[in-house]
Amino acid sequence: MKEQAKLQQNLSLQHLVFLGLAWMTPMIYFSIYGIAYNAAGGMLTQAYLLAFVAIMFTAYSYSMMARAHSTSGSAYSYVKQAIHPYLGFLVGWALLLDYLFSPIIACLTFGIYMHAQFPAIPVYTWMIGINLLMTAVNIRGASFSANLSKLFVLLQMCFIALFCILLIRNFSMHTGALEPILQTRIPLTTILTGASIICFSFLGFDSITTMTEETKNAHKNIPRAIGIIIGVASIIYVTPSYLTQLVFPKAIAFVNLDAAGLEIVQKVGGAALSSIFIIVLLFAIFTQGISSVSSVSRLMYVMGRESILPSRIFAYVHPKLKTPIVNILIVGMVSMLALIISLDAAVKFVNFGALTAFFFVNIAVIGYYFVKESRRSAVDTLRYLIIPGIGAIIIMWLFALLSKDALLMGFGWLLFGILYHAYRTQGTRLKQIITLKRNKLRLRLERSKSAL
Repeated sequence: MKEQAKLQQNLSLQHLVFLGLAWMTPMIYFSIYGIAYNAAGGMLTQAYLLAFVAIMFTAYSYSMMARAHSTSGSAYSYVKQAIHPYLGFLVGWALLLDYLFSPIIACLTFGIYMHAQFPAIPVYTWMIGINLLMTAVNIRGASFSANLSKLFVLLQMCFIALFCILLIRNFSMHTGALEPILQTRIPLTTILTGASIICFSFLGFDSITTMTEETKNAHKNIPRAIGIIIGVASIIYVTPSYLTQLVFPKAIAFVNLDAAGLEIVQKVGGAALSSIFIIVLLFAIFTQGISSVSSVSRLMYVMGRESILPSRIFAYVHPKLKTPIVNILIVGMVSMLALIISLDAAVKFVNFGALTAFFFVNIAVIGYYFVKESRRSAVDTLRYLIIPGIGAIIIMWLFALLSKDALLMGFGWLLFGILYHAYRTQGTRLKQIITLKRNKLRLRLERSKSAL
């Protein structure tokens, strides 16, 4: 019997870091600038610092579970092995929602921006074009995707560095150096509201856990990569927000909150920097799309290999390319939903799936280390109960801030998953019963023949 091809271990620590940053997209700082600025009362530096602290607890939990389990299923595998297979399925199903809609968001935003620049070309042309390109890049392999992601992430980081340099050049001593961090004029509740929005800027660090089986020395490199990604992202977000508050200490009135990122870029660097901004933003969207397709195709592979999804389709790996090529093509077809779905609806699906996975990974640390492994010394209680417990509480708070539409769509997706699982389970049991009866009948016939 021909041996099934497997994923190839060719991803280094550097590859993981850039794939994670690509999914996270450094340029998202500008994409949500207006909404976050308004929600935080202009105190973006404090809001970003609070968001960093909040998300660090969940990042810690992902690192703990990555050390214990060397499979590529991310939250699905962690919850399945630490708590219960059925709960693992539900978490994986919710995470699938997050990952499936991330490439759709990339197609939508790319199409919107390109159509704005070239109105004569229909928006669907750009959406289809970027979808085909993302699919082709991922078929080539994870290392190729990682190298391409590295190039475009560095381009984004260079733009943010240029933005910061121009801010420093515009700096005047109207504001104290510690004012953006230590101010008390704006209430903490307002800043926390801004932090709840900003937390979504950190989504994506978990995506690299879907590539564990393609990573060299995964039990060490995955946790290291998570820490580096969160640290680099925090510097990328906090530095420009701090410098912007120094240069513009008074409240800024934006014409359009959705386009506030572009407005602040124009204030700092004029038309020339704005043109560069648009180009870099388009590259950022493309890079995020590549990383998203990589993540969801690997999650589907693991769920297919474990027969949660049909294994003949989803567990297939191309023998030469060493990629789950069928999954990548399926994601490409699903991403065509960008032609009929709104950006708002897609974002709501992503937020529900991500927060569900984050919550249960925190719980999985408690279930695996504190309950199953009985690690309950004073230090272990802090590491495996208190820290992940705080992470779970923070995620519950963020979950409570989701809109009713997001909750309705998310729970609707979970209900569909429950029905699908019941159908698959009953189908499997029916096959087992039929096989058992056939075997018993065959055995009786053989005994009858031998008696004659």
